[in-house]
Amino acid sequence: MKITAKLLFALFLISTTAIQAQSNNSADLFDDNWLFYRGAAQRAEDSAFNDSKWRHVNLPHDWSIEDLPGKNSPFSIDAVSQVNGGFTEGGIGWYRKSFTVPAAQQGKTLFIQFDGVYMNAEVYLNGKRLGKHPYGYTSFWYDISDRVRFGGNNVLAVKVSNLGENSRWYSGSGIYRHVWLKTVDPVHVAQWGTSITTPLVNAVSATVNAKTTVQNQGNSASEITLITRVINFRGIETARTESKQAIQPKGSYVFNHDITVKSPELWSTQSPSLYTAVTEVYSNGQSADKSETKFGIRTISFDDVHGFRLNGQTLKLKGGCVHHDNGPLGAKAYDRAEERRVEILKASGYNAIRCAHNPPSPAFLDACDKLGMLVIDEAFDIWGEGKNPYDYHLYFDEWWQRDLQSMLLRDRNHPSIIMWSIGNEIPNRDKPEVAGVAKMLADYVRKTDPTRPVTCGVNGIEENKDPFLSALDIAGYNYARDKYESEHKRVPNRIMMATESLPLEAFEYWMAVIDHPWVIGDFVWTSYDYIGEASIGWLGYWQKQSFFPWNLAYCGDIDICGWKRPQSFYRDVLWKEDQVSVFVKPPTPSYETNPDKVDWSHWEWHDVVADWNWPGNENKPLEVEVYSSCPQVELFLNGKSLGRKPSNRSTKFTAIWQVPYQAGTLKAVGYNGKRQVTVSELRTANTPVQMKISADRTQIKADGQDLSYITVELADANGTRDPKAENLVQFEIEGPGTIAGVGNANPISVESYQQPQRKLWQGRCQVIIKSAKQAGPITLRANTAGVEPVNIVIQSK
Repeated sequence: MKITAKLLFALFLISTTAIQAQSNNSADLFDDNWLFYRGAAQRAEDSAFNDSKWRHVNLPHDWSIEDLPGKNSPFSIDAVSQVNGGFTEGGIGWYRKSFTVPAAQQGKTLFIQFDGVYMNAEVYLNGKRLGKHPYGYTSFWYDISDRVRFGGNNVLAVKVSNLGENSRWYSGSGIYRHVWLKTVDPVHVAQWGTSITTPLVNAVSATVNAKTTVQNQGNSASEITLITRVINFRGIETARTESKQAIQPKGSYVFNHDITVKSPELWSTQSPSLYTAVTEVYSNGQSADKSETKFGIRTISFDDVHGFRLNGQTLKLKGGCVHHDNGPLGAKAYDRAEERRVEILKASGYNAIRCAHNPPSPAFLDACDKLGMLVIDEAFDIWGEGKNPYDYHLYFDEWWQRDLQSMLLRDRNHPSIIMWSIGNEIPNRDKPEVAGVAKMLADYVRKTDPTRPVTCGVNGIEENKDPFLSALDIAGYNYARDKYESEHKRVPNRIMMATESLPLEAFEYWMAVIDHPWVIGDFVWTSYDYIGEASIGWLGYWQKQSFFPWNLAYCGDIDICGWKRPQSFYRDVLWKEDQVSVFVKPPTPSYETNPDKVDWSHWEWHDVVADWNWPGNENKPLEVEVYSSCPQVELFLNGKSLGRKPSNRSTKFTAIWQVPYQAGTLKAVGYNGKRQVTVSELRTANTPVQMKISADRTQIKADGQDLSYITVELADANGTRDPKAENLVQFEIEGPGTIAGVGNANPISVESYQQPQRKLWQGRCQVIIKSAKQAGPITLRANTAGVEPVNIVIQSK
């Protein structure tokens, strides 16, 4: 047969058409237009149940952050959760959603996926039970293909039961993460069925291994062609491979592709380059499925000589523990809220996060990939022995493997994840049977993902914990820096890190990381403040009901609004060059102290504030703390020098003065030799005459999910914020947006997080605006007595 140029062109067109033809598969966000009822509702799983009086909500949703019925507050001194849950209420809640699936999709495979529901989710479709998922932090899904009424109305119902004392921190209640409806052909890539690793990496090339599980849920055998393409962040295809395999009906096959990427751009904390693996599935020549998986090309290694190495370079882990709540939003895991937390921690010097003590949302890990934040992904806080009467220990024996598998399969392609953690402060770690559980979990993790080490947060480090610790690749030491040297002498090859440390001992913990190569990092408790475990950072342990109205932990470097607390500025001087900050110890304690506080409870920071407003204390000495990474620091009061002092390791990078109070300007100047490097000032605020308003972003997406965080301050004529102001600020909003939450980070405030008003605390408060699905300007107006109102416009596009 003679092949002409014309025929070649025709064959090319046929080939291109076949390859580009796409199936009608989809993954649709299923968050909108749910109905919600707080309380028991017998037979609410039935399709015909009368839900006409239920409340309309969109997801993510958390009813525990909402005002209690009949109150303007989510907090109650009688709450079952008590101090652990920040005096918030759980209970039972029901969700229902009606939807249709086009008749044309008959024969498709449909999945409903829940990214996270707290807790004991019972799921029904059209009155039939799909299943129950106890754990509140792992993602789960159901194949609903044989339950859907194609072309007719369907009702999805979810009962959520957050009952009894079941958590040591604020958990939230409800469907607090995204829900997805996935529609695929009978031949498709399995749920979480793609695994990408980079076993060989150098400057010239990288080997990318892509294992892809393809399922054939059809009734006949299928000849499968799988194409995997690697796309860089510029959208350019850098590599491609193709293979074929016959798959029998109701069968599956794991395709194993090794792909060479030339001159790879490595993922790192400084340059988090991401690639996308595009997987295309063809069944008997027809397009059947297409999926995209982001990944990074990087290497990780750990040893007691070089510590942790990323891409061959030693990197000390500047870490912090992070709970899952988003402050004024409660547990609601909006993508932007998750990303913002990572942004703020990154800007504060962190390069690593320990997810305490549960798997985070997918959006949180996406943000870590994008921004270059390393992650310890942690599975559990509890195994078979409980820490609360109704916590996960009730379900561990039956569910641990499924929940661990959910975390591993869902999260394994994130380059940000460098370790898996199997638990935290597990009781009876010295017992052989508990050490056996540690080995069982660790072995399962390594079998599922052999590319990352296993760790666990362990407290009470003693020789009798050796069998437990031997199950781990990296020994997580909670509050045990005094054991680093003695344990290293006793077990020389053990790699250690502080999986939890005290803010007050930030200097000692970080110097131990610098001095000891076998200590790879420090994870402070905690980097970001959270609701629950109320007053651990002030009143401490043991906790009791009389701690109300405390509801925040008050131990985080960053407060729940995302503002830096004094200890965060101190951490700046440990981790960054040319830093100076100045704080003042109040003449009387900021809050009442706890005379019964036990001597080992020290999650607080020094009682200092960024405040030079102390009327009535004129000429009385006030203690001034200056944190400085400059070799010398000089303090000035109203232009007069109070002297220079060294600031270095011998002074713990702190200089202290006793300063007779005079209104005006307190200024700290950092020097390197004779060169002035940086300045930090506190100014006395005069009578407030204006409000200031600003947003982290003035342009957001009109997708019904995006957020803008707005700060409102009360200031004098010079723009100096009044740190004593506690005015009530009221808000009005116009345009395609709503107020998603308000806050001020006051740890003892029991105000509503939902009402369009908030008192200032330390002179400021926060409003979180959420977009609608319509584009247009959103105008927020803030008003308080005595000064002119202010507006800000957020463009939603």
